[in-house]
Amino acid sequence: MSRNEQLFERAQRSIPGGVNSPVRAFRSVGGTPRFIERAEGPYFWDADGKRYIDYIGSWGPMILGHGHPDVVRAVQDAAARGLSYGAPTEAEVEMAELLLKLVPSMEQLRLVSSGTEAAMSAIRLARGAAGGGKGRRKIVKFEGCYHGHADSLLVKAGSGLLTFGNPSSAGVPAEITQHTLVLDYNNAQQLEEAFGQHADDIACVIVEPVAGNMNLVRATPEFLQAMRSLCTRHGAVLIFDEVMSGFRVALGGAQSLYGIDPDMTVLGKVIGGGMPVAAFGGKRDVMKHLAPLGSVYQAGTLSGNPVAVACGMATLRLVQQPGFYDRLGARTDRLVRGLLAAAQEAAPAIPFAGDAVGGMFGVYFASRPPGSYAEVMKADKDRFNRFFHAMLDRGVYLAPSAFEAGFVSMAHDEAVIDESVALARDAFRTIAGG
Repeated sequence: MSRNEQLFERAQRSIPGGVNSPVRAFRSVGGTPRFIERAEGPYFWDADGKRYIDYIGSWGPMILGHGHPDVVRAVQDAAARGLSYGAPTEAEVEMAELLLKLVPSMEQLRLVSSGTEAAMSAIRLARGAAGGGKGRRKIVKFEGCYHGHADSLLVKAGSGLLTFGNPSSAGVPAEITQHTLVLDYNNAQQLEEAFGQHADDIACVIVEPVAGNMNLVRATPEFLQAMRSLCTRHGAVLIFDEVMSGFRVALGGAQSLYGIDPDMTVLGKVIGGGMPVAAFGGKRDVMKHLAPLGSVYQAGTLSGNPVAVACGMATLRLVQQPGFYDRLGARTDRLVRGLLAAAQEAAPAIPFAGDAVGGMFGVYFASRPPGSYAEVMKADKDRFNRFFHAMLDRGVYLAPSAFEAGFVSMAHDEAVIDESVALARDAFRTIAGG
């Protein structure tokens, strides 16, 4: 029995499913999870000592690669001064000022510790602020977008157009999800109809402008512009969930690519550099409703933790280097183009598509990149599973699910990308004959 198998067997006795986050369990692809011992640059090594080229990057934060010396030094220096204070620090103010400068749609923000916490807090604040704080209840989200595991967001679409969603998790009462309306991603007409029916009670619309939790799916400009116009017209709060896309697809996030200013933004992942930092922020007239100024309560003992903030600030300083995102995007494009060519070279050629935005990418065993959750679900999941394991065997670690985006870091130089493509070419040949 391998060391990974031993650890997984041991973990299942003390941790539900043997993992502390479900996707790590390899349930959708089968097999044994890899227990990671260490990481450096574009690589990590598992408990059996095998090296992998890492394309999940802790699900997005490791935009510089693992163990960047400037980031490690900043963390060590901060830790030497104290791990946590439960009191304000200058570093928190510096991080807030920098984030507001880089994402100018926000005028104020609050730091928290996770994307789930940030999205949950943003929605509560939107309900408290929308329509002049007149108690609007309903929120709109989109099928396939993930905004954390707060009760009101664990919702699947209802049985028909404009029916409210049903809980997608046990333990979530239907009375909570009855106020969540789940619509099709990239369907502006449905959104118009929702406002036509519920405008006076819609507090907010929350969306991933570049979705990464149903694989990589881009919003169309028309969809986001319709969203912006409808929220403005009806006094609803537009929330861009950029936990994944923020500082991943561009320095100013997806909103800078689309040229749309949301009322609120949710950030995470990259802003922590691999440590637990997230934020929610927005226009001053929304943020003024947050305690201690207003009546919407939110608190967190470890919010703005000094060690985590030091890690995030070191990362944010480095991503501002001239040309950083041009180089990152070029490397991601090189990977996707290489994978597309490798799939076509297999005999017979394999239906395969790919897409990339900044340092995010998606691969799909389908004829074209999807534009909605329904299209994602039509992809060949069995073939993805075989490809995943073929790449894992060859030392390339992709997301262990057909419904997750991948991530490239600045440590993935051309040699690493080209090695990955060469290994994929061999993997495609293997699964083409299966």
